[in-house]
Amino acid sequence: MTKDTAMTEYTPPKVWTWEAESGGKFASINRPIAGPTHDKELEIGKHPFQLYSLATPNGVKVTIMLEELLAAGHKGAEYDAWLVNIGEGVQFGSGFVDVNPNSKIPALMDHSITPPQRVFESGAILLYLAEKFGAFTPKDPAQRTEMMSWLFWQMGSAPYLGGGFGHFYAYAPEKFQYPIDRFTMETKRQLDVLDRHLAENEWFAGEYSIADIAIWSWYGQLVLGRLYSAAEFLDVGTYKNVMRWAETIDARPAVTRGRMVNRAFGDDLSMQLHERHDASDFDTKTQDKIAK
Repeated sequence: MTKDTAMTEYTPPKVWTWEAESGGKFASINRPIAGPTHDKELEIGKHPFQLYSLATPNGVKVTIMLEELLAAGHKGAEYDAWLVNIGEGVQFGSGFVDVNPNSKIPALMDHSITPPQRVFESGAILLYLAEKFGAFTPKDPAQRTEMMSWLFWQMGSAPYLGGGFGHFYAYAPEKFQYPIDRFTMETKRQLDVLDRHLAENEWFAGEYSIADIAIWSWYGQLVLGRLYSAAEFLDVGTYKNVMRWAETIDARPAVTRGRMVNRAFGDDLSMQLHERHDASDFDTKTQDKIAK
């Protein structure tokens, strides 16, 4: 390593103690314990589903799914989407922790049944909605099994992309070559896994499904240049099959709407719908219209 990229030698103590923030963009919300930090009840709207989220890749999975369900005619999928600003620690409020004890977005409450059902973890929410409405999941047993395999692949692989590559490349307070190289290599290996499958398949499990929604929200947005400003660094154009697949999904109107919901960042205010309580909100309540 060069002088600029060398890492300071660190000897771990026998017992780790939390003495200070670790640094980085999200340091203020990191802590080694669970549970609420303050009392705060969650708001509840008029629709069967109450979503508490932010338009991160994991959050986008669920809003895309809900918009796809509505576009497919499933009126029972109407939902209220409440903004959870993780930078302000909203996810540590008592009401949110009751829905998701892990204090991570997204979190969903289904009020169409008694008692209401909580669902947390984005993959679990996708599967819950797919089974509830019998949609975006293949009926063929072999294809359904393939879908499940790819869904769980995404859930297990994305931490290397987000918490690994994304953290050290974009968010860590200092740039070090070793972790960036380590997680870049893994991210590119994962993109190659996807590219090889998509060379012979239009979708991940025979038809457009929650596996595609889950994987697109991370890897599709990555190759489209929407995550970490890393498309050039990763040379994403070499993954031609992933690019074709990502662009096809990106053109779906429900995907565009799903990306807008609970989005509270970015320069394009027309793509920010902080909260969603009615389908008409996309036309009347995006931040560009509210700002006028």
